[in-house]
Amino acid sequence: MEDYYFQSPYFHAFGQYRGQAGTQPGIPGVPGIPGFPGPPAGPPPGQPGGGAPTGPPTSPPPSYVPQQQLQTFAVDPGGIRGCLFRFTYVWLSRFQSFWFYPTFVGRQSIAGYRWTGFNWVYFGIDLNRIESFQCV
Repeated sequence: MEDYYFQSPYFHAFGQYRGQAGTQPGIPGVPGIPGFPGPPAGPPPGQPGGGAPTGPPTSPPPSYVPQQQLQTFAVDPGGIRGCLFRFTYVWLSRFQSFWFYPTFVGRQSIAGYRWTGFNWVYFGIDLNRIESFQCV
């Protein structure tokens, strides 16, 4: 799967769905993205209230960009799972990089909130597109 949010004709610049009839279970109103849950609701496990997180972070990510650590292997779901609910800087295979706040890790994909420079938007991507990452 490519960067669905940024390449889909069904989304406009502010992340609002312009879609068609018919939806895919998992993400309300978004067709054709199997395996990604919708934006979560509730605080993360281990925090007051239990359950899933309430949504995106309430603050921007750190103002610096960490130094990239070169990685020679594919990103493993077990490795990036330690970054759940933490600010994570992600470098993609096409020289894109951004701050990310992961809330879900599957076998082949990850979802959470991506920092646009102004706000957080819900975002999902295949793990094989990630070249490297660093949690802070």
